[in-house]
Amino acid sequence: MPHLAFDIDFCAQLSKLQGSVKQGVFDAWEKFERLTLDQLFKDQGLKLETLKRARDPHIRTIRIDQGTRGVVLAPDSGDTYVLLRVMPHDKAIAWAVKQRASINTVTRAVEIRDIAMLDELTPAYERIAPAPDQRLFAGVSDGDMKALGIDETTLRQARTLSDAEQLEVFAPYFPQDQREVLEYLAAGFSVEDVWRDVVSVAMSTVSAGDPPVDTRDFATAIQRTRARIALVTGSEELRDILDKPFAAWRVFLHPSQHKVAYRPSYSGPAQVTGGPGTGKTVVALHRVRHLLGHLRDGDRVLLTTYTNVLVAALRTGLAALVEDEVLRDRVDIMTVDAFAGRVVSTSRRPLRGGEEEARWERAAAATGFSGTAQFLAQEHKHVVLAQNLRTPEEYRDCERRGRGSALPGSARALVWRTFEEFTGRLTADGLRTYLGTCAEAADLLESAGPRYRHVVVDEAQDLHPAQWRLLRAAAPARPDDLFIAGDPHQRIYDTKVSLKSVGVRVSGRSTKMRKNYRSTHEILSWSTALLVGRPFEQLADDARHDTLLGYRSALHGTGPETFGGDSEDAELEALVGRVRGWLDSGVAPSEIGVSARFNKNCDKAMARLKAAGIHAARLRGDAPADPDAVQIGTMHAFKGLEFRCVAVIGVADGALPYPKAVTAADIDRLQHDADLLAERCLLFVACTRARDGLYVSWWGEPSTFLVEAGV
Repeated sequence: MPHLAFDIDFCAQLSKLQGSVKQGVFDAWEKFERLTLDQLFKDQGLKLETLKRARDPHIRTIRIDQGTRGVVLAPDSGDTYVLLRVMPHDKAIAWAVKQRASINTVTRAVEIRDIAMLDELTPAYERIAPAPDQRLFAGVSDGDMKALGIDETTLRQARTLSDAEQLEVFAPYFPQDQREVLEYLAAGFSVEDVWRDVVSVAMSTVSAGDPPVDTRDFATAIQRTRARIALVTGSEELRDILDKPFAAWRVFLHPSQHKVAYRPSYSGPAQVTGGPGTGKTVVALHRVRHLLGHLRDGDRVLLTTYTNVLVAALRTGLAALVEDEVLRDRVDIMTVDAFAGRVVSTSRRPLRGGEEEARWERAAAATGFSGTAQFLAQEHKHVVLAQNLRTPEEYRDCERRGRGSALPGSARALVWRTFEEFTGRLTADGLRTYLGTCAEAADLLESAGPRYRHVVVDEAQDLHPAQWRLLRAAAPARPDDLFIAGDPHQRIYDTKVSLKSVGVRVSGRSTKMRKNYRSTHEILSWSTALLVGRPFEQLADDARHDTLLGYRSALHGTGPETFGGDSEDAELEALVGRVRGWLDSGVAPSEIGVSARFNKNCDKAMARLKAAGIHAARLRGDAPADPDAVQIGTMHAFKGLEFRCVAVIGVADGALPYPKAVTAADIDRLQHDADLLAERCLLFVACTRARDGLYVSWWGEPSTFLVEAGV
């Protein structure tokens, strides 16, 4: 009996498919399960057709619904067909006739390439190619290329390329595994690194005693391509995948992601970093799933992050990934601050946003310190709590790296007395700070012992050293103790940390992801312009800075839209028009996000959308999002989330960067630069929440960040 499997590129399309198209996919799958091959070819509803002018007879199309066709790989033998793409009728035919299927002789996996486009590009680039020793892959021998799975056709094409920009032109048309190999080599990875991180992962189904590759045996190759081809065995499983696109990740992880998430064991803390949309959170959730399968009696897992909105997203994701509720109940999902509060079990109330500055001012007045409350708060956070200083002598002798304001040793005694005055008054008044609670909780765990066997951390880049000391104390220092996911480019708070300094050593157990699976190339390129050229401190103890070089997306779409109004009313009215346009095109309300720097702008946007008859709701804490409403939240609240379409409003001069969030340069130059970078990252984060559509607006003068990026 025939079967219909699904290629990863189809899985990437899921969030963009209309309901009628998803139903058509389901109906087609059911026909494959129900009918014989002879019946499939005769079925007038399915219309499994060969194509005139096709470059490969194995590439055919099927009917999905009126006006939509699916492109399938049809093997000469065997009974498993693979759905490659779903497109409008004419586009599907135009794409299908240009494709060619092949079998990689090294990985033994099925490959698809746009041979027509490659044949068109190659002669043109050969004519303009420089001398062979000046080309992109001059340092890689033909033998090494072939050992990495590069076939003769791709080798000829790769040898014409002179730089990484030309590779970007060719990349969308290369076979996927071969494209990955070339992109890694172009990024400076050694042949050995590429073999380990790309090729060997794709060879997970290859055994030493396997017979030689038969490049005509697609039936066997399809069964071997489990990392990129999903074989769905039941209608309920398929319905779940189609209805909840996250469920696609239950049957697919990119080989490099799967290797990280399902590695049997790490000898100590492990880390995965990557740009926005590279799947770090998905990998972290799959890691939790893997750990749950190996727990002993009494063991528990802590899955943690730093905001309640992210906690809600993690709960939803884990529920979709781990259906066994009893097993899932062995995972505690909460913010680091909530965990600290649970450890300390205190009745002292945490300080609210506007209270801390006034309390620093009162402490300074009591000790006679003449500096600013801002200086005291930052000094306490970035020096005392960050270095875990406990005595005036430790503070007197410490190094204040990263602080741009001079503080001679003679002045530190008074500053320390002011710190003591501040903390003493908090205790007397039954109050506490979040970071102070984390430091206290870390002390308790270090004496009482850990509470979890495993700790998995998502969006790790914004955690403070005091929070890291707590997490280090939360699990025993054993294999698989901590698993960390983060991205320094999305650091929206002015917190930097050396993991080594807090007892978390990830050397040799760190993986960087470079491929964006969320945003289109156009959105990613536009957003990256906000940050290009600015270095970022890494989490691990590597002296090198991280950059966005090498981050890429294989998805394509329309570029971002921008709007500049002459009044706030005009900007809000334009927002209504943009959201209504998305809704009219079939985008579900919950797939649309509206983000702003400030709560007041969010409130105005929601009021205007509701007045226009568009249901909208604010993102609040860890409450589940309204599935029938446009989601509205601050840029901070959008961290870690994703939407099909995103409108970022209020990106005006005076809002980004927000003057009150930026330390004056004459007070602390280094802090000034760090604050500006945090504001820049905040805008970058908001823009990269979008998968297909990005809209950025302002009224009056645009933000200097937009101007500098060339918008």
